[in-house]
Amino acid sequence: FEASLSTGTCNAAESLLTTHSLIRTMPSSHDYADCEENANILISMRVHPDNEFKLVHRQDAKISVFDSGFMLGDGVWEGIRLHNSVLFDINEHMDRIYEGAKSLDMDLAISREDLIREIYRCTDANKQRDFIHIRLMVTRGLKPTPYQAPKTTIGNPTIVIIPEKKESSEATKATGIRLFTVHVRRGRPDVQDPAWNSHSKLNCISACIQANKAGADEALMLDPQGFVATCNSTNFFIVRKGEVWAPTTKYQLHGITRQNVLNLCREHGIPCRELDFPLTKVYSADEAFVTGTMAGQIPVKEVDGRTIGSGERGPVTLRLQQIYKDWFQDKVAHGRGEGMPPPPAVE
Repeated sequence: FEASLSTGTCNAAESLLTTHSLIRTMPSSHDYADCEENANILISMRVHPDNEFKLVHRQDAKISVFDSGFMLGDGVWEGIRLHNSVLFDINEHMDRIYEGAKSLDMDLAISREDLIREIYRCTDANKQRDFIHIRLMVTRGLKPTPYQAPKTTIGNPTIVIIPEKKESSEATKATGIRLFTVHVRRGRPDVQDPAWNSHSKLNCISACIQANKAGADEALMLDPQGFVATCNSTNFFIVRKGEVWAPTTKYQLHGITRQNVLNLCREHGIPCRELDFPLTKVYSADEAFVTGTMAGQIPVKEVDGRTIGSGERGPVTLRLQQIYKDWFQDKVAHGRGEGMPPPPAVE
């Protein structure tokens, strides 16, 4: 199984980062400031036949072309933030990835506590402290030949931890993004459970393509009944007469930031509810915003060519951004928790 995919040489990695900065021509909920440090990060990998994690330089990070993730999109993943050397909401992220793996009959062959410790080992080895976005990826593992049946997998699941510095764009948080409602729908759980954070993202990718072709920044997706469900990479909210509305979770990923926003609304006396609603309520909303692990809350200024409210960040969105930022800082100030390695000393 020597055939492999590689990130290439260090120069290739640096070239890729430079190219990426040039092609980001439209706003996005995942906008961030480019960082040269990302070209030389250490990545943690557990790949068959090794049963131990190894730290490898970005340019040496390789996965076999016979890996289930590459061949079939067979796996689950999480996006996790590190700030103040603390993994934010790590227990919730572990809940979701282990639930997804269990539903796909995938034994990760590592306890959640040991996996958390391995993530910290990786970020500490990179001397990372703030504004770190981690992609934790798990695939079913290596195949002897291209074939989808899980029983043919060799060894343990492949696990990869990629920590990059990504300080989200304050400009996008202020000015917002534009959405376009696409024909691609979010499916029912008996087709592919939308609560899985799976490697098979073609449903969302095809939605994103249509929105971008229409000149919008991201896609707004409907459920099978025609009610608003979610965006292609974030969860969606609207505000009407001071009340925050969230689509139900029936046809979308159960977003951790989404739930945090609802909890904070209730704690701070902001009326909120989860319900089915049509596009008409979106077009006539006073405000709209999206949520995600990386950026927190991003205002939506336009949907399908209709200006939302004044077209600028509204007062409820701004208040929630401020509440969330303060709450976030307070949570990471409490440290890593019992049983976790101490953070490296600040240089």
